[in-house]
Amino acid sequence: MTEEAEYEGGCLCGQVRYQIRGAPIDAGYCHCRICQRASGAPVVAWATFPIEALKFTQGTLHQYRSSASAAREFCGHCGTPIAFHALEKATVVDISLASLDDPASLTPQYHIWTMSQMPWLHIADDLPRYPDQGPDVLV
Repeated sequence: MTEEAEYEGGCLCGQVRYQIRGAPIDAGYCHCRICQRASGAPVVAWATFPIEALKFTQGTLHQYRSSASAAREFCGHCGTPIAFHALEKATVVDISLASLDDPASLTPQYHIWTMSQMPWLHIADDLPRYPDQGPDVLV
């Protein structure tokens, strides 16, 4: 996606801070019902990184097992969604783009789970759209 870089971010209240050193694998919009319910928003933008690139520099996250195979992590004080990852043998982690200090530094490349997209939400872009998790190349 881009060259190796450094990204920083955190939650709304400032109790959780993180740093990412490495190149993102990809970034995309997720329209699944779990993301919608977890965020209270119609869509969530995520960036995927190698799990070893992520380091928490302040605070700890709370974890919620949102499916049989994955967990979401968030600030226990303000509720900001920060991360999403597999529970077993995780090699990548998704970081919510909006939690980055500079969320405009990464641009989504696709839409997934569009079968759950809100009918009143119209995003005017030419990005690929997938009714489910997308092709295998989307990690």
